[in-house]
Amino acid sequence: MGTTLAELEQTDEELAAEAAREGSDGPAFVDLMRRHQERIWRICYRLMDNAEDASDAAQEVLVRMFVARHKFSGLSRYTTWLHAIAVRTCLSLRRGRGRRQRHESLAQQEQIAQQRSQVSDEGPRQSLDLREMLGILEEEDRAILILKYGEGYSHEELSEMFQISVSACKMRISRACAKLRGAFPEQRFDDEESP
Repeated sequence: MGTTLAELEQTDEELAAEAAREGSDGPAFVDLMRRHQERIWRICYRLMDNAEDASDAAQEVLVRMFVARHKFSGLSRYTTWLHAIAVRTCLSLRRGRGRRQRHESLAQQEQIAQQRSQVSDEGPRQSLDLREMLGILEEEDRAILILKYGEGYSHEELSEMFQISVSACKMRISRACAKLRGAFPEQRFDDEESP
């Protein structure tokens, strides 16, 4: 049978409470999973940088969502709670991957430095990849910028996800942007004023 009109009208928070009572992957949990799996995958893709790792991370997020379904307290929106799980999962997977691939990061930094030194007299090199630029940041700073500017989260939502104060969130974003500007002075950022 298909989804009933009553199920469509239920909020995520109502479905989450119902899913916590179900005890298995009942209809409420399945509906929550259907509603959010595409956005979860997109967040994972932005944080993991490739489709294969994003699919693995999204699957892990859905497993964690199922296991932790009874832990949603309702103090925040369900999507904020769920996306925090996605962020923590991706950061954990990236850290594990990072320990194995630390030498690749050093090679990438050398390549970026070499590219920057080859900037022509015609002006800034516009083809520098955004992933390369974000690669110089710490994992959490990279994630917070992606979620702020790529996914449009507010400072309040980010502070809940990262379990920091709103002012600390704003400061981390400001410092991460300053680090990017310092590392890539030839690049223009959208928040800068026009000459």
